[in-house]
Amino acid sequence: MKILNYTLGILTAALILTACAASKQGRNMKDSIDGSWTLQTVNTEGINAKFKAQVFNEADLNCFVGSSWDFKAGNSLGNYKLTGGTQGCSTTQRNFRWSIFEPKDAPKEFQFKRLDDKLKPMDDNNGFRLNVTMLEGGNMQLKSAITFEGKPGNIVYNFVKK
Repeated sequence: MKILNYTLGILTAALILTACAASKQGRNMKDSIDGSWTLQTVNTEGINAKFKAQVFNEADLNCFVGSSWDFKAGNSLGNYKLTGGTQGCSTTQRNFRWSIFEPKDAPKEFQFKRLDDKLKPMDDNNGFRLNVTMLEGGNMQLKSAITFEGKPGNIVYNFVKK
């Protein structure tokens, strides 16, 4: 009886660990993102008008152009630095916790939560998810779906690895 309970306990633990683990592809994606990146351009798709948008509860999307992003796959922490070079933009540094979200039967998504200086979640513990549309070589493209004037569109973030 003890052997049966012990065996069932080990099998249950193994099942839980494999169910919660990221897939090999998700781990490879996270390893590819690890390092320092520059957000080279921020564009829109499906939106024909000029518009202002605050992204990531931080700043206008144009303030993110040229920003530096550091991702540490080992502890899932990172930070971004806005240079404040554009009119109306201030210099900002923000910590975040990130991971790869793997929805069933859907493309993988990059997700992150902003953190304060003590590494505590901000924004009522809410975060952001962006579709990973390209990750190869030293380039990464993330897309965030939005609705503008009742029509679907995307904000496209193009990163280059340093």
